[in-house]
Amino acid sequence: MNKDEALTQYRAMLLIRRFEERCAQLYVEGKIGGFLHLYIGQEAVGVGAMSLLRPDDYFITSYRDHGYALARGTDPRSLMAELCGKVGGISRGKGGSMHFYDVPRGNFGGDGIVGGHLPVAAGMGYSIRLRETDQVVLCFFGDGAVNEGAFHEALNVSALWGLPVVFIIENNRYGMGTATTRASSVKDLYQRGSAYGMPRTDVDGMDILAVRETLGEAIERARKSKQPTLVEAETYRYRGHSMSDPGKYRTKEEVEKMMQHDPVLLFAKHLQEEMGIPEPDLQALDKDVIAQVDDAVQYAEESPWPSPDTLYEDVYVRSPYIHPRAAEKDPAWRAAEKEDRVPEVFPAWSKAEVES
Repeated sequence: MNKDEALTQYRAMLLIRRFEERCAQLYVEGKIGGFLHLYIGQEAVGVGAMSLLRPDDYFITSYRDHGYALARGTDPRSLMAELCGKVGGISRGKGGSMHFYDVPRGNFGGDGIVGGHLPVAAGMGYSIRLRETDQVVLCFFGDGAVNEGAFHEALNVSALWGLPVVFIIENNRYGMGTATTRASSVKDLYQRGSAYGMPRTDVDGMDILAVRETLGEAIERARKSKQPTLVEAETYRYRGHSMSDPGKYRTKEEVEKMMQHDPVLLFAKHLQEEMGIPEPDLQALDKDVIAQVDDAVQYAEESPWPSPDTLYEDVYVRSPYIHPRAAEKDPAWRAAEKEDRVPEVFPAWSKAEVES
């Protein structure tokens, strides 16, 4: 990385940290409802991964999905409005915290079902093979998903068919409130890939430089050889599983010990000591990020609530496989016919567009 690239990624990590801290505040104030799963402490994984993708690559993740969208360049205003259930949200306030989508940026969303999106990632990889392009898919999930059947099904078929998917376990040591050591008979989760003859490795998920190096190799393998990889990023979340989790299953001393390896502070130290970037420049970036988050909050608060007549929209998409007569009495079908915001065929990326 050159200095500009390094500062861009440091700013992205700061943006996730400050955005999530503000989300916690808004949740306590009752302005964000439902569930809220914060990404604080895991920023190096999301930012490191997104920094390696081309514009035409894809990713899919679980319900802890805010950080990836921010790192991929989605407008924080639309994300904050979505969290608050407002019309200005990226899904017009209907997706909420666990279901961020941004298809133009290759973001195929968060999934609230543990492990449920892994077979979808394999399907995305299969579509790349059918179209004979060289895109890749990143699939993020937590350590709790490795004990789900969908994990094994997805890895097996990806290795069998040679699908360009990089499966990334973000092992933050706890699946909800259960320690990984109490849930898995295998200590090194990445070794589960051996059952499917899949390349596999682990990486320090608190070190963005290590994340970039390891994922860079896996992405290159997927792009050139159409071969999947299982990567375990060992990281840590500072907050509970969600905002409703008091975190009594771990000690204060454990959290404080892990915070000594904070990914944002570690990268800041690298920028100062190895790249000669003065601390005032980093502080100025932080102030700029805080101002951007403040602007996002203001936008969300000023955005209107969805009107009742939008309740039935976005349930159906016009499709030749749905006969209108079968749903003609359903008000949601009539609403779908008024306006279909999802194109029947997503435009294919061309190599010329990517290179330009």
